[in-house]
Amino acid sequence: MFKKAVEAKAQQRLSGADRKKLKRTIRDRFPRASDADIDALLPPKAEITVSKFQNRVHVYGVEGGFPLFFDVDGRGSEIYPTVFALWKLPEMLPYFMLKGGEVSRFVIGGADLMFPGISVAADGLPSFSASEPWAVKVPGNPAPIAVGSTTMSSAEALKAGLRGKALRIMHYYRDLLWESVEGHYVPNSGFLEDVVLEDPSFLASNQPSDSSEGATCESDVQQSCVNNENTEGSVDVNGAISDACAASMQNDSENAAKEITTDASDLKSTANVDAAKLDIELLSLSIEDVDSHLDRCLLQALHTTVKDKDLPMPGSTLWSNHVLPCRPSGITLDIKKSSHKKLSKWLQAKSSTGLITVKEDKYKKEAMLISVNRGHPEYLQFKPEKRLVEKVVQAGDSAASESRSQKALEVVEVYKSSVHVNPIFASVGADTGKLYSASEATDIVFKYIEKENLVKQTNKATVVLDATLCDALFKGAIKKGSTYPTEIHKKDLGATFINRMQAHHMVTRGGESVVRKGVLKTVQIMTERRQGNKKVTKVSGLETFLIDPEALASELQKKFACSTTVAELPGKKGLEVLIQGGVIDDVARHLLEQYGIPKRYIEVLDKTRK
Repeated sequence: MFKKAVEAKAQQRLSGADRKKLKRTIRDRFPRASDADIDALLPPKAEITVSKFQNRVHVYGVEGGFPLFFDVDGRGSEIYPTVFALWKLPEMLPYFMLKGGEVSRFVIGGADLMFPGISVAADGLPSFSASEPWAVKVPGNPAPIAVGSTTMSSAEALKAGLRGKALRIMHYYRDLLWESVEGHYVPNSGFLEDVVLEDPSFLASNQPSDSSEGATCESDVQQSCVNNENTEGSVDVNGAISDACAASMQNDSENAAKEITTDASDLKSTANVDAAKLDIELLSLSIEDVDSHLDRCLLQALHTTVKDKDLPMPGSTLWSNHVLPCRPSGITLDIKKSSHKKLSKWLQAKSSTGLITVKEDKYKKEAMLISVNRGHPEYLQFKPEKRLVEKVVQAGDSAASESRSQKALEVVEVYKSSVHVNPIFASVGADTGKLYSASEATDIVFKYIEKENLVKQTNKATVVLDATLCDALFKGAIKKGSTYPTEIHKKDLGATFINRMQAHHMVTRGGESVVRKGVLKTVQIMTERRQGNKKVTKVSGLETFLIDPEALASELQKKFACSTTVAELPGKKGLEVLIQGGVIDDVARHLLEQYGIPKRYIEVLDKTRK
């Protein structure tokens, strides 16, 4: 959900009515939280703000404070607490306990939670339904590290032998929602007293040690305490570090190491990485080593992932999305353990050498990467490493995965050149009859800008419009008599260029794929009354998502124990499925869970409700 940086379109305060509505929604969705708990998170007299993002996500929080809740589709039906909120109210959600810190590495790396990584209590798996909000915890730490939605019910999980995906992770510790908050301190929750989080290793570095039981105990304790360089010791979450050590020494360390290694092998499989490499012990780096790794990771990122079209770029985005992914395997980079201590100071130091240009955003108070000097000697002398992209293989039942792959749906928006942008394509030698993704189309316009040298010298974030580019972007779109713009910001250029192209969509299900012109049409589900006050539910638009109406009618007939028929749409092309009974919500849920149709592509209309 928050793996990629998405800018907020708007931020506003909630009115009194909207505040009450939000609290009612939270109270209904999270029955474990009392009215006093909700008031502790959202005080009655505090101003509540909502940030609306381009991907339809709404994020709620107290003004000037932390984000506390986020709504996946902006409709209030899928609202979740953030990690910040769960640290104040840890029991707000039921939770899955991980088997060990090795598994937590994958969760806070953005992977979904698999059943083999969950520690099941002696009394068995707790009861839960599909699409329920659950949290994730590590042993010995009451503070949840992630929140997500269950992919199946407990009954289905037991039937599948506790294999496959258990929780679809929506938000986790140190994702981009977390990184968007400056300071990164733990809110006062009664068990953590405003502790500064210096290093996430207390969550992820619980790896078996080859030295001794004492070292293993020390690694285990890192899960349940937070290190703070500014204090003399460390904060114990459960009350006593010595108790945690004593308890861990009673366990068989060899069996625990084997169990954790087995769980990790279920979660991750890499082409050229041996399973033994998963147990690499984190190296203790000196200040000089950290500085050296930082410089190499920055150069690797500048060569491989940082593109000129993405500039200017916030320093936090450069760090989390580009520098950290370039660090060597088994190395944990912490800017506070370098000689610079702060990200902004490190970037300013690299700017003083002439490798990059950095300026401070006076509004966000954050260092911004403005440009990269690709002719700098340090840049030219560095040879980037070629690394294989590691793909996480989700362990699961093979039969279930095959059935999912047959019904797996993929919807991609693609674009084709139009009369407006044909001169741009012709200038850079691009094929005007080919379909392009949004990123590929954006690359073409930036190639034209680079070819014609249209970047404004005094402001690298601005593009000067020549006659050809101005016509491509604005000809026919501006009223007569109005003045055409002479410049455009880089962040607005891509969307404007794509809007001038012909929109298409590609739908793929299993081995079948189809490309259609125009915007993707939705599936319509409608319930109406017939003679004798009987209800009938109609489903149309199934062909758009490569669903056979006859096959769906047969499925629904068995599922709902009712009669179904398939008929042609009156006055239109296509077929519709007619189902006896008012099963509008059940049909929508079936299309969502079994056929993977996103909610935004399902249109529901119940004519029987007043």
